[in-house]
Amino acid sequence: MSGPELCPRPRGVRRGAALALVFASVLVTAAATNCLPRVEQRPPALAAGTAAAPLDPRAGHTTRRGDRTAEDVTRAAAEAQADGKSATRAAEEAVGRSGDRWGAVYDKDQYAQYTDALDGRYTGVGLWVVRTADGRIQVTRVQTGGPAARAGVQPGDFLRSIDHWSADGQPVTEAVSRLRGDAAGSKVVVGLQRGSRSWQQTLDRAVLDTQDVAVEKLSAKVVMIKVTAFTKGSGERVGAAVRQAPKDAGILLDLRGNSGGLVGEAVTAASAFLDGGLVATYDVHGKQQALYAAGDGDGARPLVVLIDGGTMSAAELLTGALQDRGRAVTVGSRTFGKGSVQMPTGLAGGSVAELTVGHYRTPSGHGLDGKGITPDLPVTDRPLEHAETVLSGLGGTS
Repeated sequence: MSGPELCPRPRGVRRGAALALVFASVLVTAAATNCLPRVEQRPPALAAGTAAAPLDPRAGHTTRRGDRTAEDVTRAAAEAQADGKSATRAAEEAVGRSGDRWGAVYDKDQYAQYTDALDGRYTGVGLWVVRTADGRIQVTRVQTGGPAARAGVQPGDFLRSIDHWSADGQPVTEAVSRLRGDAAGSKVVVGLQRGSRSWQQTLDRAVLDTQDVAVEKLSAKVVMIKVTAFTKGSGERVGAAVRQAPKDAGILLDLRGNSGGLVGEAVTAASAFLDGGLVATYDVHGKQQALYAAGDGDGARPLVVLIDGGTMSAAELLTGALQDRGRAVTVGSRTFGKGSVQMPTGLAGGSVAELTVGHYRTPSGHGLDGKGITPDLPVTDRPLEHAETVLSGLGGTS
């Protein structure tokens, strides 16, 4: 997809200071963080005071190690700026020395893209692409109503060039970065191929919705809700999909390739399936805090959750809550294994460092970092088919 990765990659995977771009179907090994950059992202249950508030960057919650890292990074950036050097680069080096695997640094423009992504927006032309075995870039999905769709681009078309830069043999992230450009309204010339036909098309970039929640009715009694990331509003969209599903239908919640995102949105999504109760705990300064679901979820509808190695971060938090609470059967393969949370620290020159400040655990106390979640039914071949079979056994199909 031509939208930005929601959160930082582990150090060593992130490429320089550039804002990386993620495709769930391609870069499933890229990591995403449980990000809480704004206090208004809290789920309703938290706002109502039924649980401790999630980590709020304005409340000063950090781990002791996080305190030291934030101080070191802030000092390094300030000293670099005073010496006329790059504050962003100095901060990146300080994060690297800290050992914070999930730490990342953005310049001002990159952080604006990052927060836009968390808000469910991106600037681009509305294309999802993959790199084929022969090194070509192929369109897999075209966003309805986007610039590419209006120009007649179709899934299956090959993207051969971008502003006369040859895309053949190039990394898919570089192709997406060039498609995004700098601003909505700017133009990009793409070279396309469909069968024997080759042509060039000028597209106007636009601000688009990331469309992170998709609902598909697989049959009269099976509704699949696919969530690719937990951006702003995604939790409520999951809840709406559950409420609108036929009363006798089961739900397939597809979290495969879900890159994580806002913890508050994952808690809101959990609230659609749980009648209150614990969703997760997290530690801050050695003290355990808790996140609770709202008390009005559908706790009886048959539910199967699809997961894989691309299920990360906030998506793992949701999976762990539903599995530990006995609310869902999980099908697929072991999840990525990221249970840490990052928060922003403002730096000299407008840069922002995302630093680790805590870790999450499932309701049963299972730590996610480096471990992930093992599905109840481990399958690698035809997971959707297996998930439908399980759902049938739960009473979700006839």
